[in-house]
Amino acid sequence: MTKTSMTLLALACSLALSACGGNKSEGGEHAAEAEHASSSAGLPKGNVDAGREFAAKGGNGVASCTSCHGAEGNAPIDGMYPKLGGQYADYIAHSLQAYRSGNRAGATADVMASQAKGLSDQQIADLAAYFASVPSQLHDLQNAN
Repeated sequence: MTKTSMTLLALACSLALSACGGNKSEGGEHAAEAEHASSSAGLPKGNVDAGREFAAKGGNGVASCTSCHGAEGNAPIDGMYPKLGGQYADYIAHSLQAYRSGNRAGATADVMASQAKGLSDQQIADLAAYFASVPSQLHDLQNAN
């Protein structure tokens, strides 16, 4: 590639990226969405109390989260179910969106996909906010030796 074509390619890439960015002062659509989003998942702001209630009771054909993940998401009924309490809200939101769309696979993917399919964006945001608010019982391998 010549120096001129490299410069033109770099300029085209810069313009393409700036077009996707949107800006509130420009009234861009992306700015309006970002203003109402609470996470990198692009969801509305979650409500901890609504999430707590939905996690405990479920609804609209969706089982309660606690029926598998246990109280506050920290007492799974089986070792194959992860602890959710104290997990990052964005992680839970992205995971539920991926289950809902069928893009997440794994040991419990079919079970979770059938549950997440019935969740709205607001319910996902509420569940993510709730589980993120619960004191964590998650452990990493720091100081494991």
